[in-house]
Amino acid sequence: MDKIIKEIEDMSLNAWPSHKMELYDGWILRFSYFYTHRTNSVEQFGTSTLSWREKVSFCEQEYARLGSPAIFKISPLVSPDFDYVLENRGYEIQHTTNVMAADLEHADLSASYDLVTLTDDIPDIWIESLFDLKGTINPVHRAVVPSMYHAIVKDTICASIWNNGKIIATGLGILDRDYIGLYAIHVREDFRHKGYARQICTALLKEGKKKGATRAYLQVVEGNTPARSLYESLGLNFVYTYWFRVQTQTDRV
Repeated sequence: MDKIIKEIEDMSLNAWPSHKMELYDGWILRFSYFYTHRTNSVEQFGTSTLSWREKVSFCEQEYARLGSPAIFKISPLVSPDFDYVLENRGYEIQHTTNVMAADLEHADLSASYDLVTLTDDIPDIWIESLFDLKGTINPVHRAVVPSMYHAIVKDTICASIWNNGKIIATGLGILDRDYIGLYAIHVREDFRHKGYARQICTALLKEGKKKGATRAYLQVVEGNTPARSLYESLGLNFVYTYWFRVQTQTDRV
């Protein structure tokens, strides 16, 4: 199981670059003006030689310099003792996320996806539409994040559904090794419950399979029951959970 988790953790790092990144003794510090927890957190990827106390203090100073709380991603690959250290420092748990995966040979790809438009690149109009679907109004995010999408080094499959000249549903597939990762699945609120998310996912999975993917993975925030039910109906199963430990305002004083 650890091998599968390590594969998915590595691929998720490849899939979603941060605006700024710094390597530090087997850790990677990611910073993106707090656009998402994943792109604005510390991830452990290699062997450490320094003490946790020294390293956590360094990270807190670095994030403070950048105007952000320190955030650490806690996956099953991270020692439970480290999570306990952060808890004792007053860090709170946020954005608990479940990772799901499937063998595409056993996935349900029977749904029609006639409404879905697929492209290999990520058009600017797709990114702007995604901002609108997510309600992203922060001008810094809208200025910086497009470069993060364009910095994805892996092959991509960009999916959209249009209505009256506007994108009302999005999805992004990122190919890595023999997997396709599903990201940015969003449907405009007034178009939900019409099967559009299923069409987007089916299109991405089938196109990924055509391009050589044999497995799929995705991440869904804990508590998003409708999304998880959709993914389970497509044949994806729970693999593991990760969460973020976030430095509170009190800790930063």
